[in-house]
Amino acid sequence: MNDDAPGQLDALKAEHRRLDQEIAELELAGNADQLVIARLKKRKLHLKDQIALIADRNIPDIIA
Repeated sequence: MNDDAPGQLDALKAEHRRLDQEIAELELAGNADQLVIARLKKRKLHLKDQIALIADRNIPDIIA
């Protein structure tokens, strides 16, 4: 397990939440550039994948 994984995971989760809030605010405004929103959503999905990857690495393999 990477010693910095918990800190990195927390930072990624915080960035994911920030992007979620930013996207919601832009969509609520109604006049936002759809390309900007699409790029933010793509970044958010990338963060989600990184979060899942780190979380999976931190869970030990257990042979049932």
